[in-house]
Amino acid sequence: MICGFDYGTSNCAIGVMSEEGARLLPLEDDNAFLPSTLYALDRDLITESVGYNMLDEAQRQAFLHDRQAALLRAQRVRREEDVRQDDQVLFFGRKAFAEYYDFPEEGYFVKSPKSFLGGSGLRREHIHFFEDVVACMMQNVKRKAEATLGQSLTRTVIGRPVNFQGINAEASNRQALEILTTASKRAGFECVEFLYEPIAAGLDFETRLEQDKTVLVVDIGGGTTDCAMVRMGPSYAEKLDRKDDFLAHTGERVGGNDLDIRIAGKHFMPLFGMDSRLKTGLPMPTQLYWNAVTTNDVSAIATFNSQQTQQQIEELLRDAAHPELLSRFARLRKDKQNFHIVRNAEEVKIALSNSLSHQVSLDYIEAELGLSLPRDAMAKSIAPPLEKMLSLMTEAIEQAGEQPDLIYITGGSAQSPVIRAAIEDEIGRIPVVDGDHFGSVASGLSVWAERIFR
Repeated sequence: MICGFDYGTSNCAIGVMSEEGARLLPLEDDNAFLPSTLYALDRDLITESVGYNMLDEAQRQAFLHDRQAALLRAQRVRREEDVRQDDQVLFFGRKAFAEYYDFPEEGYFVKSPKSFLGGSGLRREHIHFFEDVVACMMQNVKRKAEATLGQSLTRTVIGRPVNFQGINAEASNRQALEILTTASKRAGFECVEFLYEPIAAGLDFETRLEQDKTVLVVDIGGGTTDCAMVRMGPSYAEKLDRKDDFLAHTGERVGGNDLDIRIAGKHFMPLFGMDSRLKTGLPMPTQLYWNAVTTNDVSAIATFNSQQTQQQIEELLRDAAHPELLSRFARLRKDKQNFHIVRNAEEVKIALSNSLSHQVSLDYIEAELGLSLPRDAMAKSIAPPLEKMLSLMTEAIEQAGEQPDLIYITGGSAQSPVIRAAIEDEIGRIPVVDGDHFGSVASGLSVWAERIFR
């Protein structure tokens, strides 16, 4: 059976075509959107799960041979921790968040692994591990979708950003697509194609157009912002070759996660000493705080968790004018609560789409700790990444050499009135149409999969 697979930075979704159009399948209870998170009792149990759930025997044997060391470590973990084969050792989506919140120090938690794909300087073992994380998540999504359908999914179109990373984009894209291809094959897909995510979002929108339009599609995803200028409408909808209709596309690694990081850094980290002073009157170094919240950067998180950072915090504690704030930061690091902080920032961003101010509690860090954040203060803090998003939109228009008839915005962060107002201020009085902020890419991928595989 054919499907469209949105392996997103923030959420995963999978869709199939029905007589009524694209239909997204439930992946977690009745939810069609599964947060892109994974919690494992031990990271090597992720590799073990991939091998156990591979269906193609030849692929499986090659995988088991290639991952011998990790599989031996997984067996040792099971013996030492008395973990039986039928015990649940992996958690996905909202359940992964729940396990992380309850046991942040005890397991391995990963959020938005798509953000890491295409990263420079990754060693072979890093690439293998990312293959395993992605394959494990894809196996889970595919298994749940097939349980709903009662049929096997064998052919899929997977969404991809224009550029996975900003540095050395060609090599980065090649590495990321190789990881996604390898993982999807291990998940059991026999045929895999890729489609730019903004184009997929546009295809979903096109099914509802009654007149031909030139549309600027803006997909503000969790990890990237991607734009495409597309001619679309009834005259174009049934064409298989659409290359002449795609007038321009731009994309960069700046998305909803970057907004969350800015909110966490600018508004939450001062509670942990970020804007405080040393006894000498000099400002507290800020990079260790940004490393804590930059959860979409492997090197930043590795540095935050390193012994060097531990030593730096101990030295700063002796010199801090307000050591109680830095002690709070040291506890956050020890308890691995930095992902929780960034999740809180995301929740604030979502809440401020519908209100002018939001109160957030951080009582899991310390009793009565929290803050109130007004929308205008959030707007100031997210200005740098928002400016990058706007420049991608104007660049796409310039590449196309014409103005769009309308702007179609999708992606979770596109719900923010701050972002919508910024788009209208930057580009002018062009109608802005909201799409299905979470499902448009998966729906468009399903539409395209049906066309190319039938």
